[in-house]
Amino acid sequence: MQRRLDDLTGRTFDLVVIGGGIAGAAAACDAARRGLKVALLERADFAAASSSSLFKLAHGGLRYLQHADLVRLRQSARARNHLLTLAPHLVRPLDIVVPTSGFGLSGRPALRAALWIYDLATADLRRMIDDPAQAVPLGRIWGKDELRAAYPFLAADEFSGAGVFTEGLITAPARVVLGFVEAAFEAGAVIANRVEVTGFDLDQGRVRAVAALDRLSGERLSIETRLVLDASGPYAPGLSIGRLSAGKAPPIPFSRDAWFVVGKRLVEGDAAVALTARSHDPDALVSRGKRHLFLVPWRGRTLVGVWHKVYRGLPDDYRVHDEEVAGWVQEITEAAPGLGIRLDDIELVQAGLLPFGENANTGAAGDNLRYGHRSHFVDHSGTGAAGCASLVAVRFTTAPLEAVRAVDRLARQLDRKIEPTRLTEAPLPGGDIDDRDGLVRAIEARGFPLDLARGLVDRHGSRASGLVERAASRPELGVALPGTDTLGIEVVVALEQEMAQDLADILFRRTETLTAGAVSTEALTRAAVIAGAVAGWGERRQQAEIERVAGLLAERRSGRALLGRPFATVETGSPADASADPSPTVDVDGAGT
Repeated sequence: MQRRLDDLTGRTFDLVVIGGGIAGAAAACDAARRGLKVALLERADFAAASSSSLFKLAHGGLRYLQHADLVRLRQSARARNHLLTLAPHLVRPLDIVVPTSGFGLSGRPALRAALWIYDLATADLRRMIDDPAQAVPLGRIWGKDELRAAYPFLAADEFSGAGVFTEGLITAPARVVLGFVEAAFEAGAVIANRVEVTGFDLDQGRVRAVAALDRLSGERLSIETRLVLDASGPYAPGLSIGRLSAGKAPPIPFSRDAWFVVGKRLVEGDAAVALTARSHDPDALVSRGKRHLFLVPWRGRTLVGVWHKVYRGLPDDYRVHDEEVAGWVQEITEAAPGLGIRLDDIELVQAGLLPFGENANTGAAGDNLRYGHRSHFVDHSGTGAAGCASLVAVRFTTAPLEAVRAVDRLARQLDRKIEPTRLTEAPLPGGDIDDRDGLVRAIEARGFPLDLARGLVDRHGSRASGLVERAASRPELGVALPGTDTLGIEVVVALEQEMAQDLADILFRRTETLTAGAVSTEALTRAAVIAGAVAGWGERRQQAEIERVAGLLAERRSGRALLGRPFATVETGSPADASADPSPTVDVDGAGT
């Protein structure tokens, strides 16, 4: 997959998709597979914002029973099952254990009934999954002794048992997005990151082109197109909606959804457990009480969250403050005193922006929150911008199917019919994996440690064996970065084939090395040296990349997680500078996205 800006000009596209998150990537993939001429433009890096900051759960919609919303329940279950089949190396079944208490709606009989209704409502959807290893089993009920044995840190006398249902664990969300991007490229789409759409060229009330800026070279582009879909998430209100709706589109409230990574396992086994939180859902017709926080086992660590907060500022400006993180640790401690979690156990804080409900009264502690229900699709034809639409997806899980519907609606404005969707007919790149455990064993047999072999297969699926073969001819690239399970060959492939532009792209999103927390300076230096040999970075550029990634880690570890500055702005130096260091200089402060 190559970034070729010349391919963006000198032709007219059927569709330009703005935004390389999950919604934009899926829309580009769907449209390209249906025979449209597609360009996908991302101002930063693919999945650089909210799509890589989600809590890693693919939700099947069980909680929508509280809203009596069977349509949304089935949409979510279908979308989750699609992810389980499209990317089995990146999405796997995850049991969720919900403790029960008393004899009301929080008791075992009520939860047993809810699980029965859910299983009945989604019975036909379970047949979508052929692979037994990816199957979603029926819900079941635990007794008090089973709960105590699995989670001794819970105050067992408070609970009568638990209900258990299955969702999906998205082990590497950025690579799911990248899978859709690569599939779009393979279907003929022109793909470019670091290209920012700055405006729209309209002619007689219809889109003719988009104006764009290459953020690497500073070159300005005019990209001709018949249709435009803005799928840039929280940026859409300030881009297409703000400029094309003539003030007629209602405002979209957003939530800053935040969570953190604890650098140790808080729960044994492979199941997640739900703890009682402080907030309620006032829209629920049938409520079991307060909402849940989840402890999710992941890569030898634990994911803890999610906390929601209404956010009304600019998408580059939100923060998670240290005192908030301290409050969350206290909340977890109150719910499960036996965990013994401390503030210094936190390795990384993550946060992203998602559409929320209107919240007139959230209470002093944010305990009365109305959560986002549906995605927002805005057709700008009625305000003098025919051919333009905006999609703000409400959930990572359902975004691909929302993207299909957006392409359907936009394509009606073309002068021809297009093929039915083919988004889910083939796995994403690397997803054609028949025997994951067998592939892990085959890589292990070639001398790789088991944990490293598993990580390689988890990230690359069926392509992992090709990486091992390529590394065999260059043994230095078959060695992991110190203290990680990331091979040197993955750094090379990220630059040569996956359109990574800097070290943050490589370590946060292509290899997911840093999504679990900090690594040693030695590991960062080794990655920068390997990348420098491929991309032609001199020592000054390599050091700037290391410093910038270390700075991002420091921000996210301390709790000041932010969406902005996910990449560095590269500036071309003068000839004198070039003679001193042939690599471009890097603005370590960067530019927001």
